[in-house]
This record gives sequence, structure tokens and C-alpha cells, in this order.
Amino acid sequence: MTSKPTCLIVASAASAGVSARSFQQCFNLCNPVFNLQTATPGGKSIDFTGVDDSTGRWVQEFSIKPYANPAKLESIDGARYQALLIPDCPGAMNDLAHSGSLARILSHFISQQKPVCAVGQGVAALCCATEDQKWIFSRYSMTGPSVFELVRSSEFANLPLIVEDFIKDNGGSYTASIEDAVHVVLDRHLITGQNIQSTTAAVNNLILLCNNR
Repeated sequence: MTSKPTCLIVASAASAGVSARSFQQCFNLCNPVFNLQTATPGGKSIDFTGVDDSTGRWVQEFSIKPYANPAKLESIDGARYQALLIPDCPGAMNDLAHSGSLARILSHFISQQKPVCAVGQGVAALCCATEDQKWIFSRYSMTGPSVFELVRSSEFANLPLIVEDFIKDNGGSYTASIEDAVHVVLDRHLITGQNIQSTTAAVNNLILLCNNR
């Protein structure tokens, strides 16, 4: 019997947190397919946001499981993982977008052409990955939260990063659909989803990509 591939789920440890709905969908889809490891900057616990009736019980049950304790992102060896997944993380632009540790892991994944999937505001995490002052995802096609989606937030004026602008300014090709629509872009081994609504479609593409390797 072939052992399951290993997938690293990287989440933000910033106070803005991680989308409960997106993380739940990521975990539930990946758990039967991969051996999963979660990691956050400093190994801090995940602060879930948007917890509602449909996700509240799951979050409660997840939090007492052994795998709910994230590893330190700083100590992760990317070579041990076959896939990388970043769910929708409103906090990503505050920590992951500037993480040297994540940049190191992403650089390994790109050099080995291993599947990388980022969803919604988790796409901001990809902004950390520069080599010789050049973004390693330049010339990639991708999506992420549109300005029209972000502007609805009361925090819009204080956002440290606009993913759409960053992608365009650093040589990437950005597309988006209408607000809250399912929109996923697959370019080589990079999969990006525009928003929380795109989580399931993006993760299913990650699974397909891993199955075809």
C-alpha cells in the first residue's frame, strides 16, 4: 500500500486570524488524502475568525486534537512535504507576507515544482517569496481577493497590502471574477483561489495535481 503524501498547511498567527470556514474545508478535503501538518509563525495557536453555527462545533473539536498544535514555521523543512496549502487567512498580510521562513519553503517548492495552493487572503502569503529582489511568482497567472471584495471591509484603509496590486506590480498576471464568485487559477504547479467561496475548488485542484505527480 502506498503511503499518503504529506501536505503542509500554513496558517497565520496574526490577530486577524484564519477563516474558520476555509480552514475547515481545507482540512476536511485533505485529511483523507494527505498526512497533514499545520504550521504557523512561532508555532502559535490558530485564531479562527468567522466562526458561526456551521463551523463552531468543528473548531471546538479540532482544537483538542493533537494535530491542532501547529509546528513552528521557522523549523519546517520543505523537503519533507509534497504539497503546500494556505487557506484564507485575513492575518496573512500581517505576518506570512513578510515571513523569511515561508519564503525559504516556497523557494524549495518552486524549484522542485511541487504543488502550492493559496486561497483568498492567504494568497498574500506568497508575497514573501523574493530572490535577488525578484518575486519568484513573477510571470505566474493567479488570482486573489479583488479590490472590490476587500473594499467592503471596514479595515480596508488600514490594509498593509493589496494582493491584486502586488501581483500586478511584481510581474504576475492577475485575474478575478465578480465578488464572491468561485474563481480558481491553475498555472503550472501553483493554484490560487479568489476568496473563501473558492476554497473547495482550489483544494480539489491541489489533490488532482498531487495525484498526477
